[in-house]
Amino acid sequence: MKQASSRLGEPAALITPGLIFLVLAFFFPALNMLSLSVIGPAADGGGFTLEHYAKFFTDDYYAGVALRTFRLSIIITVTCVLIGFPLALIMSRSPGWVRSVLIMLVILPLMTSVVIRTFGWLVILGPGGLISWVLETAGLVGNQISLMHTESGIVIAMVQVLLPFQVLTVLGSLNRVGPELEEASRVMGAGFFQTIRLVSLPLSIPGIVSGSLLVFALSISSFITPSLVGGVRLPVMAGSIYQQVTGSFDWGFAAALSVLLLGATLVLVIPYLFVSRSGRR
Repeated sequence: MKQASSRLGEPAALITPGLIFLVLAFFFPALNMLSLSVIGPAADGGGFTLEHYAKFFTDDYYAGVALRTFRLSIIITVTCVLIGFPLALIMSRSPGWVRSVLIMLVILPLMTSVVIRTFGWLVILGPGGLISWVLETAGLVGNQISLMHTESGIVIAMVQVLLPFQVLTVLGSLNRVGPELEEASRVMGAGFFQTIRLVSLPLSIPGIVSGSLLVFALSISSFITPSLVGGVRLPVMAGSIYQQVTGSFDWGFAAALSVLLLGATLVLVIPYLFVSRSGRR
């Protein structure tokens, strides 16, 4: 009996600090935000109300902002997966020094402030920038173009910011896959792409799922890059929440937007986790 209690006590002692931190840093603020979203203005007595949620569903402007946010997040996530998996596969199968150089190139952007990187994209995407110059030099466009204040510009900048998270997560899964499995597949007559499709890709699904969920969560809550690249013409949910808090001082509506954003994210993420787990069984 004493041995059983000691076996339970050690895990409890290890997990308690993390649980306390999680309650203080996430659950308590989330509950506070939920309570703010259902409390009316002090001038009206501050009682229970759903007017903040009603404002969201009856205003087409905020519905459009929400749809744009989710559409861009899904595009960014899919793009990171399509680019990140081949890059991670190349890194995992490269010689030691080549892998080290590639990992350094992937990690290096994370050592720079996202604000500085975003301002760099403002120069590249703007009129007369690198992209405009390349397209004009190649004869694909007649005049200077600008990807500023466009959804394409937001996707390009956000993919560059979030791609390292996808690559490093997939790389961790691929490093646990021995190259002998791919060699055995090739010996059995499978081609290069068939080996990737039947061996490398299925075994890297845990990393792809984890990376894509991380990228989606970061992109849907991103504020700085979409706000600077998209501007006021293409607002996203995080920017709208910031505007309600700092501009309109409507904390209740900002809390309602935050709750809706969190709820909609969980609606997409939780089924994704169940499907991915069932697919691995």
